[in-house]
Amino acid sequence: MGNGQKILLFNMKNDMYTIGVEEEFMICNPKTGDLIDRADLIMNSVKSEHLDRFSYELILSEIESNTSINDNVRDTIDEVLKLRNMLKDIGDKNDFALGISGTHPTAKTNDQVFVDNESYNWVSSQLKYYATKNITFSTHVHIGLNDKDKMIYITNSLRRWIAPMLALTSNSPFFEGDFTGMKSSRTFQFSLFPRTEIPNYIESYDSFLEIVDKYNKTNSISKPRHIWWKIRPHLDFNTVEFRVCDAQRSIDKIEMIVAILQALVRSIDIKKDYHLEYNYEYLTDGLWKASSLGIDSQIIDPYTKKILSMKEMVQIMIEYCKDSLKYFNNSHILKEVDNILHKGTEADEQISCYEKSGMQELKLFLINEVNY
Repeated sequence: MGNGQKILLFNMKNDMYTIGVEEEFMICNPKTGDLIDRADLIMNSVKSEHLDRFSYELILSEIESNTSINDNVRDTIDEVLKLRNMLKDIGDKNDFALGISGTHPTAKTNDQVFVDNESYNWVSSQLKYYATKNITFSTHVHIGLNDKDKMIYITNSLRRWIAPMLALTSNSPFFEGDFTGMKSSRTFQFSLFPRTEIPNYIESYDSFLEIVDKYNKTNSISKPRHIWWKIRPHLDFNTVEFRVCDAQRSIDKIEMIVAILQALVRSIDIKKDYHLEYNYEYLTDGLWKASSLGIDSQIIDPYTKKILSMKEMVQIMIEYCKDSLKYFNNSHILKEVDNILHKGTEADEQISCYEKSGMQELKLFLINEVNY
């Protein structure tokens, strides 16, 4: 979700298509796999020179890492791994482990302890009962732009690719001890919060500022970051922030996500596909299909209005941005896309582990299979 303590400093750099990644981690008992409250310990243990790379989330059993600004995917992934290993080292010394999943499979919402700071106290006061229902973990990617109107135009155009990106990265089939039947139950849980939907078409940067201003004046938000859309222009960082993907254990999948999103932003920009008209009903239906059935669903392309399999939609997305993948020397990630289309997502891995070994082994799997 993000809070006022986060420092990414994207707005200090004016280069196009720069990258930043936020990862949200479960803090777990290494023996049982259950969530434990160690966020305070982590923040007190991080060396001062690295403190701006980590931040609290809503609950004390969750921690977030935030990369610095990077010009390319390789450097970004190197830093993602570096930050994961910093947390692992603290955990090894303090008897906790990182787990990665879009939701913890058994944790109860009523057992979680809220972070006590101004930002999250405001969230709690606004959402009351429903604020306690958010035990979710995601991967957010920022792509930098040096033009504020382009931030809006590209946010609009990226909406077409929400469904295929979520389908590729679904990783939360369990919640509060139940198999939900959904590939991304995180998407459903987070949707309990307001302003978490796919944004409607926004005409300009000034139009977006008007939305923010009216939300502020009517006490819907206290800061622009309380707009939690699936994709949002980030006023502080001058980025487009893609907030759709479940957290991923595999570093190859993180690399895939980042490379595709950077390539999509550049492709929209160089093709000047700024004002495409999408059917909003088909956008929301695609989100539902991606979160429920993942890559095995059928959807309606919100642009062409054709009925497609999700796998076909993924291929259309890749075709759209393949020249930019090549431009950034990231065509190798297509192997990971193909691997997912043939073998399934991390949600499918969770389901397979549960069916073979049960819930206890699944909780340990979510710890032991984290890439470092």
